[in-house]
Amino acid sequence: MSETGRNGLTYSDAGVDIDAGNLMVEKIKPAVRSTRRPGADGEIGGFGGLFDLRAAGFIDPVLVAANDGVGTKLKIAIDADHHDTVGIDLVAMCVNDLVVQGAEPLFFLDYFATGKLDPDQGAAIVHGIAEGCRQAGCALIGGETAEMPGMYAGGDYDLAGFAVGAAERGQLLPVGDIADGDLILGLTSSGVHSNGFSLVRKIVSVSKLGWEDAAPFADGKKLGEALLTPTRIYVKPLLRAIRETGAIKALAHITGGGFPENIPRVLPANLAAEVDLDSIPVTPVFSWLAKTGGVEAKEMLRTFNCGIGMIVVVAAENAQAVTDVLSAEGEVVVPLGRMVSRAEGGPGVIYQGTLAL
Repeated sequence: MSETGRNGLTYSDAGVDIDAGNLMVEKIKPAVRSTRRPGADGEIGGFGGLFDLRAAGFIDPVLVAANDGVGTKLKIAIDADHHDTVGIDLVAMCVNDLVVQGAEPLFFLDYFATGKLDPDQGAAIVHGIAEGCRQAGCALIGGETAEMPGMYAGGDYDLAGFAVGAAERGQLLPVGDIADGDLILGLTSSGVHSNGFSLVRKIVSVSKLGWEDAAPFADGKKLGEALLTPTRIYVKPLLRAIRETGAIKALAHITGGGFPENIPRVLPANLAAEVDLDSIPVTPVFSWLAKTGGVEAKEMLRTFNCGIGMIVVVAAENAQAVTDVLSAEGEVVVPLGRMVSRAEGGPGVIYQGTLAL
C-alpha cells in the first residue's frame, strides 16, 4: 500500500457514514414534527432541544425525569427484522414511570446506537418513538444516532430514552394518606411489555419455534410479531383520572420485578398490598410462557406483569368514580385487592388465591 493510500483514510473507511446519518435525519423530520405540543415547536438539528414550561401552562412546576431502555426485546426485533414498534416501547417505559408520580410527560429524547447505520431501519425506529410520544402527549425534541462499528455486531443496535415531565407543586404522587382498607385497581397490559425478555427468548429456544412461525397464543400472528406487541402507554387515561377525580392516591408501573418489587415502592412501611390472584385476567402469552418453560407462578409474578401493567390505589368510596373515568378512556379496570396492615419486616405484597396460568 502506498504512503498516500495509508494516509488517505476517511471516516467512511472506518465504517462511519455521515451521509447515511444525514439521510436518516431528513427521513425522520416529519415524524418529529408530528409530536409538537404547547411548549415545544422547534425543529431537530440544533445542539439541544428547547421547551417552554410557561407555554405548556405550568405555574409552579416540579420537574420529574426518567430514563429507560427496551432490553433484550430488541434482540427479537433484530432477529425478526421488525423495527417499527420498539420505539413505542422505549417511550412507554419512560413516560409510564413519569405518570405514576402524577407528572405530565412534556418532552422526550432518544439515543440510538448501531454498528452499521441503515437509514430506513433507523427511520422505522424513530417513527415508533414518535408514535409513542403522540400517545403520551409529549414532544420528541431531540436525540442522538451513534454509528459505532466494532461495538455492535452485524445488525445489532441499542436504544435508550429520556423523558421529562412536570406536575404543579403539591400535586405529586403518591400522597401521604394511603390507609388500611384502600382498594387496589389494576389496568390490563397489552402483553409482555418490555421486561423479562431474556427469559422469553430462553423459553422460545426451548419451544423450537422460529419468529416466523404461528404464535401459539395469538391467532393469525407470527411469534415474533406477537411478542413484539408494544407496551401500553397509560399516560392520558391516568392524567384525566388524576385531574378529574382528585382521588388517586398512588400508582405503580409493573415492570421488571413484577408485583413484589414494584408495588411496595409507593407504599408506606406499615402497609402491604393484599392481591387476589384469582382476579387477574392472565393474558394467553403468559400461560404459554409458563407452560412451555415450566415456570412456576411465583417466578412469573416476579418477572412479568402477568396481565396487569399498572396499579391504582384509591379510597374505597372513590373506586367507582376512578374506574368510570379510566373505562371511558378505554382502559380495562380490574379490582385486584386492598391495603392491609404490614408487620415490621413483613412482605409488601400478600397473595390470595391462585394465578390462572
